[in-house]
Amino acid sequence: MTPLMLVRIALKALLLNRMRTFLSVLGIVIGVAAVITMVAMGEGSKRSIQASMTSMGTKAITIMPNFQRRGGVQLDANSSPEVLEEADVKLLRDKARYINAVSPMVTANGQAVVGNNNRPVTLSGVTSDYLVIRNYTIEDGVMFDDATDRMAKVCVIGQTVVTNLFPEGNPVGKTIRYRGIPLKVIGTLEAKPANDFGQDPNDVILAPYQSVMKRFNGNTDIRTIFANSIGEGYAAQATEEIMNLLKERRHWTAPTDPFMVRTQEEMINMITSTSDMLSIVLTAIAGISLLVGGIGIMNIMYVSVTERTREIGLRMALGARGRDILLQFLFESVMISLLGGLLGIILGLCSSEFIRVFLSWPMNITVTSVAVSFGVCFVTGVFFGWYPARKASRLDPIEALRFE
Repeated sequence: MTPLMLVRIALKALLLNRMRTFLSVLGIVIGVAAVITMVAMGEGSKRSIQASMTSMGTKAITIMPNFQRRGGVQLDANSSPEVLEEADVKLLRDKARYINAVSPMVTANGQAVVGNNNRPVTLSGVTSDYLVIRNYTIEDGVMFDDATDRMAKVCVIGQTVVTNLFPEGNPVGKTIRYRGIPLKVIGTLEAKPANDFGQDPNDVILAPYQSVMKRFNGNTDIRTIFANSIGEGYAAQATEEIMNLLKERRHWTAPTDPFMVRTQEEMINMITSTSDMLSIVLTAIAGISLLVGGIGIMNIMYVSVTERTREIGLRMALGARGRDILLQFLFESVMISLLGGLLGIILGLCSSEFIRVFLSWPMNITVTSVAVSFGVCFVTGVFFGWYPARKASRLDPIEALRFE
């Protein structure tokens, strides 16, 4: 029999049992749609997180005291009580070869007030290098100068602060009162996209770190030092160099490190690895639906072979070979799978778009996931349809004609 004839016979058989065919196709549709949607959800989340991390600076390095505490109790007796100091900032700026920008960060919490408008926001004391490290850009005005504005009561604000405190117009040149102390706005930052960590990068007030330390905190403790490596691929050398310089300054001999040095590359790789694992788990769960759909096809084909035993016997008596019977039932199984695959792809694309638009979940549909899903449908049809088809092709014509 020609392929066209096999297709016609398969279509006729499927249309004679519409409900059975519909239920078989439905299992494949749900499986394929679930796989495409889950893969799109995992890929979308991964790319969104990577974009958020990249927006915070791909070459950024974070240095913090190596405290390991919970509820105010130090968990590790060997963990370091060391704190970061201004001398550490100067040392890294002068001696480190693998970094090209350094900024301490000290913070103060309070209420920012402008007239009748107020907003709780963290005041961050930094240097001008912080803009380079965290990929901020001045939109209007200027950044404060590290040499001349060290103790000045000035600040640069993000767009969220602008929107909430200065709804009427340009804030540059105006004053914010923070914990009762006036800060003159000398610049605004360009808006950055929101990240996936529950933080708004535009909800910031930046001021000279020495001014924040003396006027708001009353001490010289530095919470964090941010640095920028000289280029992509230099994170490991920069990390080792920073740790060595900080240890050398303190004549450090203890087995534990006095500080934690974390690079943005490490964070991106770690989060990407976690996202990949999540995508695999989601895809595996969705793949179970495809497996169930395939088992459904096999059951339907078994029932079809049993019900059409006399038909098979008659065809073989009229000269049909075992291979023709095998191909006939195999074509029926593959057509069910491919039809389910096409409808499943359409449903998967529509459901992914629905989730993106109405649930605001980042989705990324890949050609690979669609192609693999369709390929799996074909393999499913062949795999689960082959055994019932083989059984049909091996029926004895005489016994088949006697079947009741």
